[in-house]
Amino acid sequence: MSTHAQRERLLLADLLETAGPYAPTLCDGWRTRDLAAHVVVRERRSDAAAGLVLRPLAARLARVQAEFAAKPYEELLQLIRTGPPRLSPYALKQVDEAANTVEFYVHTEDVRRAQSEWTPRVLDPVFSDALWSRIERMARMLGRRSPVGLVLRRPDGRTAVAHRGTPVVTVTGEPGELTLFVFGRQGAARVGLEGDKDAQTELLEAKLGI
Repeated sequence: MSTHAQRERLLLADLLETAGPYAPTLCDGWRTRDLAAHVVVRERRSDAAAGLVLRPLAARLARVQAEFAAKPYEELLQLIRTGPPRLSPYALKQVDEAANTVEFYVHTEDVRRAQSEWTPRVLDPVFSDALWSRIERMARMLGRRSPVGLVLRRPDGRTAVAHRGTPVVTVTGEPGELTLFVFGRQGAARVGLEGDKDAQTELLEAKLGI
């Protein structure tokens, strides 16, 4: 049975292939080739991928990612499609689903929404709920750098507090859009904001996410 992560993995690879290696993405300074290299390094080079969260290792990560970005683009896409090596923790379905569902969804939208013409995807309710469950668990971490109080709200009224403080801004949207918002893609997320106008401006300019 296909998982959310597996489905998003293949969709991301297809979008990267269609866009070509030099298309823009929502990741600052990254073209599609750079994004593809990031995905491969994260899964296949744990020694370097630690630089995503450990600042002293960031330079090593940059070097390794540049090496992968120099590989043939088709090779990178094949590595994404086939997934991690058998001995990688990501090769376990449960780990893949937990670690990659949001990762691949966000990067898929990084490719889609950087193009001149795009429309929001209509996500099925099960996938939307899966994204929401992850946002609820990760909200405090993702919103820790918010300069204002931040509440995430689904259209049905369910909420998650991402950052305590005043003034408070409430961001309302579907789970997929809220996911993009708290992962630092505020400008590309289709959401509604309520609260102090200056606080809204601060929030839109903040560096949210991991």
